[in-house]
Parts: sequence; structure tokens; C-alpha cells
Amino acid sequence: MTSTESKKVSLEQISSLREITGAGVLLCKEALAATDGNQDEAVKYLRKKGLSLAEKKVGRNASEGVIEAYIHGKNLGILVELNCETDFVARRDDFKELARNLAMQVAACPNVEYVSIDDIDESIIQRETDIESNKPDLEGKPDEIKQNIITNRVKKTLGQMCLLEQNYIKDSNVTVGELIKQTTAVVGENIQFRRFVRFNLGETLN
Repeated sequence: MTSTESKKVSLEQISSLREITGAGVLLCKEALAATDGNQDEAVKYLRKKGLSLAEKKVGRNASEGVIEAYIHGKNLGILVELNCETDFVARRDDFKELARNLAMQVAACPNVEYVSIDDIDESIIQRETDIESNKPDLEGKPDEIKQNIITNRVKKTLGQMCLLEQNYIKDSNVTVGELIKQTTAVVGENIQFRRFVRFNLGETLN
């Protein structure tokens, strides 16, 4: 018998952890056993494991999903497209809740223009690189150090433009990208946040 199997976990503990995380019974049991029944530590355990499992699913085709609408007041409307692999998962409450939360996230991030850094045009990346390269505080620094500073600054600026890099509005301990990976681990399918559109009252769309 392994050390994990020798630790007893109650059904109440498993049920409570499932309510918090949405993870499956076996994963909750494993997490609680690995953390001596400490619920907070079990949540952290599942978060780390979820991100690891989600990475393995990223390359799989995701052509099903939902288009979710969110209206904020009378002046702002959001549409998001969230994709998964099967219609079965698209109908799940946790998947639909994720789509809803992502639409609310878009509403809360008015300056964000892209889903991920991969969506940013090369000309914008070059523009930001040129801006950082010409800042006076870099004068006199060795080329290698200067380049590292420029790279890190550009990466930070680009991250501020992308939704997946933002802190989740309901839990600042995770980014939007990590939130999606956590749900990916729970539902067992690749989930992709495809696109979003904002409608501001009186604004002309390009």
C-alpha cells in the first residue's frame, strides 16, 4: 500500500473540495490524501496539477463551444467565443459559466485589445521595441544588459494588451489564461478562448 492510499479521506472532505474546485472525485481524493486532508493545500495541489494536465490538451482540435453575450449597464455589450472539443462539454454548466466570466473579464479590461500575445502584429511589437530602445535610462549600459531590459519591458507592455495575461477579476491569484487551463483540466478537453468583440454605445466599429 502506498503512502497516498494509506491516508484516509472522508466523503465529506471530497464533496467539499469538489464544490470549491469542480474537480473529479478521484482527483479530489488524491489531492486530500497528498496534503493530509488540508483543504487549502488540496486546492493549491489541484491548481498545480490542473495546469500541468491542461498543457497536454492544448494541441487538440476545439471546434465546438458557445458564443456568450454580456451587457454591462446600457452602454457596453460584450460577445465572446469560447471553444471546446465536443458539444457535450459545451453544454456543461461549468463551461458556460467560464464563458460568462470571460465576457465579464473583457468588460472589466477596456484597454485590452488582444486575446494573447501571439495575436499581436509584428509591427506593434517592433514599435514597442523601438520605444524602449530609445529610453534615456538605458544609455551607457552594456549591450547584453540593455537588451534584457528592453525584452522584459516589451514583454510586460504586450502582456498588458492581452486578455490571457490579465489577473482574473474574481481571483487575482490566477491569470485568465490559468483560469482557462484549470477548467480544461476539470472538463478533460482542450478549451480555447477564440475572440471577443466590444460594443460601446455610439461608437463606430472599424
